[in-house]
Amino acid sequence: MFDARTRPRNVPVVTGSKDLQTVNITLRILFRPMSDQLPRVYTTIGVDYEDRVLPSITNEVLKAVVARYDAGELITQREKVSRAVSEELTERSSQFGIILDDISITHLTFGKEFTQAVELKQVAQQEAERAKFLVEKAEQEKKAAIISAAGDAEAASLLAKSFGEAGEGLVELRRIEAAEDISYRLSRNRNISYLPGNQNTLLSLPQ
Repeated sequence: MFDARTRPRNVPVVTGSKDLQTVNITLRILFRPMSDQLPRVYTTIGVDYEDRVLPSITNEVLKAVVARYDAGELITQREKVSRAVSEELTERSSQFGIILDDISITHLTFGKEFTQAVELKQVAQQEAERAKFLVEKAEQEKKAAIISAAGDAEAASLLAKSFGEAGEGLVELRRIEAAEDISYRLSRNRNISYLPGNQNTLLSLPQ
């Protein structure tokens, strides 16, 4: 009796990349036998055909495909790698009377040394970005200081020019404004009043 329904199987494989990095990869396979090939499968392989065939051909195909890529490419071109594995494994399994309905990479990791190297590279990139940001910030602050100083200098120049053109008239205007301010303050003080007949003499009344 054979089970002709589609069934899942996970096949883990340890292999090497093009740049000799250790790669731990797991495939999830949905498989079923070809119904018209069951007599041949039974006589040549046996009822336990999936246990005898799938791990062997998966290991064979994965090692052949992964060896074409370096570790970085396995990460950045994972879809391409998965497609190549699927095509080659589907063709290989058909030779044993097995149909693969779906193949997917569910697990992909590397050796400890490579993982540490990737982490160090990421840290270095982050530090470089931070240093770049600090340099740009300092440049912006420098430009802002230069612009502010130029504005202050321009304002001082315009003010000096105004004083030069106004001359005595500006001084007299400031004196009149000061006198008006003093008069206003004195008029609001209820303890101070003017003596009759003498507008220039002030009398301080007792409280």
